[in-house]
Amino acid sequence: MAAQAAFPTIPAGRVRLVQLRSHLLLTARLRLLFIALGFAAITVLALLRIFSLGLVGNAPQRTSLQEALLPSRGEITDRHGAPLARAFPAYALWFDPKAMGDNGAPLVNTPEKVARDLKAIFPDIDEARMASRLASGRAGYLRRRLLPEEANKVFGLGEIALEIPRESDRYYPQGTLAAHVLGYVVEDEGGKIGMEQVLDARLDDPDLRGDPVALSIDVRVQGALEDELRRGMLATNALGAAGIVLDVDTGEVMALASLPEFDPNTAGAAGAKNVFNRATNGVYELGSTFKPLSIAAAIDAGVVRDFGRAWDASPVQVAGRTLRDQHPKGATLNVPQALVYSSNTVTARVADELGPERLRRMMIDLGMDSRPFIELPARGMPLWPQGKWSRITNMTVSYGHGFNVTPLHLASAYAALVNGGIWRPSTLMKLDPADVPRGRRVFKESTSSRMRQMLRMISLYGTGKSADAPGYRVGGKTGSADKNENGRYKTNTIVSSFAAAFPMDAPRYVVVVVIDEPKGTVASSFQRTAAFTSAPVVGRLVPRIGPMLGVQPDESRDVDISDLRYLVDKR
Repeated sequence: MAAQAAFPTIPAGRVRLVQLRSHLLLTARLRLLFIALGFAAITVLALLRIFSLGLVGNAPQRTSLQEALLPSRGEITDRHGAPLARAFPAYALWFDPKAMGDNGAPLVNTPEKVARDLKAIFPDIDEARMASRLASGRAGYLRRRLLPEEANKVFGLGEIALEIPRESDRYYPQGTLAAHVLGYVVEDEGGKIGMEQVLDARLDDPDLRGDPVALSIDVRVQGALEDELRRGMLATNALGAAGIVLDVDTGEVMALASLPEFDPNTAGAAGAKNVFNRATNGVYELGSTFKPLSIAAAIDAGVVRDFGRAWDASPVQVAGRTLRDQHPKGATLNVPQALVYSSNTVTARVADELGPERLRRMMIDLGMDSRPFIELPARGMPLWPQGKWSRITNMTVSYGHGFNVTPLHLASAYAALVNGGIWRPSTLMKLDPADVPRGRRVFKESTSSRMRQMLRMISLYGTGKSADAPGYRVGGKTGSADKNENGRYKTNTIVSSFAAAFPMDAPRYVVVVVIDEPKGTVASSFQRTAAFTSAPVVGRLVPRIGPMLGVQPDESRDVDISDLRYLVDKR
């Protein structure tokens, strides 16, 4: 009885309760263990993933500070540092139909809905074409050059397939200005057609691309030239136009334009419309603008000594053809009158006495037998009379017929004509004074002085009157010629040109303007010739660009033509 009292019996219900508590405690511990193991496994997997990425994944790229600060492509500026072409970080809109990682539809919404949403962000897109493009399931660029705010709006659409890659882009802040000089850049292919192509290696060189490349052009002069060319082209319903402003002492091109233009910002692998450069690649018969060159050659050779000599101005019969003046001014003319009144017959007779070999030699010395000297890849080959020049070839070439050259050829020739007789190659690179080429002598200095007088007289008394700008002493020569295509003349179309220099008492710049197929309109007094189409462009342009180029108007100065004036106006 005593033993039973010392060890009391535990009730069965309490035993079961203790067992239950033990079981629950064990279960909780096991659950905590599993959770801990789960977190440990996740941690291990994460660490393994990080480790694997470090070994075989794309490790962070190491970039030097210099490389990070350099542009992806060098900048191009004008001669004063104004930006013409530069690289900048940009966004693009890329369509990736596999972005979802499955075989389902690439877009959350329908292609039509997405296209409508994109239209709201980019009003210029074609909504129907964009919907068709998205529905095709073809990966590729939908748009280039997105603004940051546009990229944010695209992100807001929630379409994973619409990706916004960051990339480097080429931007032309002046738009279409100087497009034919600059060219454009195609991704993975480099520069095309202009100085972008010429300077391609230089602009991509890591050691050099941090320094901008300065071109010779002045963006202000370029803008004025394009503006006046466009005005002249539109006023005469012309097919196109070309213009050049050239430094006569260095050969630097201050402005070079070809119209119609193109936008290098929108040009791509497929190219662009209107990339043909009329200033350096188009070859034309430039008509009577050649007469001063021929007369200069005759003065150099001693064929023309007496400027008062009366030359026969009647029609010339040669090789079964009749050469005549468009507007006869009498039976005889002296040389100054022949230039002022643009006489074909007198110029032809002067060239006949000069002889074909000497005229041909002068043209070669002016570089007219080869492509123009300029860095651009687009350089037209002159249509040069082959073999020994016949008598009639010599005569017609003397007044600019039967011989096609580029406007740049003419500009370089006129620079030599007025600068003292030195021909220099033209360039689109800004030159230091020490780098200016010596050039080669083509005309005597005394001949150049005489030609400055007579070119000035053409603007005072002759066909160049509409190019004269008060105070700027402009001198120049008009040229109008039937357009030659495939060896045949189109009598209903002409090319009008005007080659000028200013200020003629101390020439600084040559200006050449060529208008392709002008029509007789109200603006041109229903005339197509250069006196009414090309010359007025120069007359408006020179007062605009003169002050930009450091030439101020001064009506108290002029070329001394006192010893020749009486030969023309009889005073």
